[in-house]
Amino acid sequence: MSQRPPFSLLELASVREGDSVGTTLANSVAYAQHAEKLGFNRFWLAEHHNMEGISSSATSVLIGHIAGKTARLRVGSGGVMLPNHPPLVIAEQFGTLESLYPGRIDLGLGRAPGTDPITSRALRRDGLGAEQFPDDVARLQTLLGPLQPGQPVKAIPGAGTQVPIWLLGSSLYSAQLAAMRGLPYAFAGHFAPRLYREALKVYRDHFQPSEQLQKPYAMLAVPAVVADTDEEAQWLATTSYQRILALFRGQPLWMKPPVDTMAGLWNAGEEASVRDFLALQILGGPASATQQLDRLLSTVEVDELMFTVDIHDPQKRRHALDILNQA
Repeated sequence: MSQRPPFSLLELASVREGDSVGTTLANSVAYAQHAEKLGFNRFWLAEHHNMEGISSSATSVLIGHIAGKTARLRVGSGGVMLPNHPPLVIAEQFGTLESLYPGRIDLGLGRAPGTDPITSRALRRDGLGAEQFPDDVARLQTLLGPLQPGQPVKAIPGAGTQVPIWLLGSSLYSAQLAAMRGLPYAFAGHFAPRLYREALKVYRDHFQPSEQLQKPYAMLAVPAVVADTDEEAQWLATTSYQRILALFRGQPLWMKPPVDTMAGLWNAGEEASVRDFLALQILGGPASATQQLDRLLSTVEVDELMFTVDIHDPQKRRHALDILNQA
């Protein structure tokens, strides 16, 4: 591979079993600072609600916290789930963040609720679901753009900040919308790998230049568990296997320590489902990781890769970034 794309990180602020949220967020800060030191490009936080074991629900608050503890890293949302929020509130929040940390804030948008229907109603956006997503994106673009004469509703702060808007997706819908609007696009290959090639091709083939973006810019999110040896990486990966298994079973998503074997923890059908979920995973030691990244990048045209790294030990998680960075 002659020229690798920039590397970035997606963070869910995952809580280790027995840890406090405060400890978890301190670990997230140390992780972001290490990524910045290594030259990673972005650090995005994902919005989830009512999920025990994930503490990134107040996404914009955490973005401000991470941005304040770093100096150059771009920090943003991967993503804000727009059906949960009035666009004006998001424009004000991200306009404020951009005013505090100029040139470092990204606004990634998703059209799923990031939670269950009952919690979605508790967020007070009942009836304003995904079908309104294109209109809400357009409202946000207006609110973050230059003030127009006679504009009745203004985002203060927000107006004129031009915070870069990204569309996120795991299907062809958001790829088509991002292409039509001339926005950068991120595909969620870390949990929905099936359509990544088709979605990225649809995006590139149908891209229309816009004021924000003259040519397509696509990012692919993939899971990664890397360590000093293949054997250690395979052992560490049992943390994410247990977590995804818990997700499928509707159980809390605490990060559990690695185990020597998954035998007895899952049945054959569950194992197949977990491995399918992680089909794009980069797994192994330095040589294996390099080989897998080369193979992935030879199959698809992407401008940036974003990794989710589910490793139980915070020190080993930071070390995984060293290995990825050299891959």
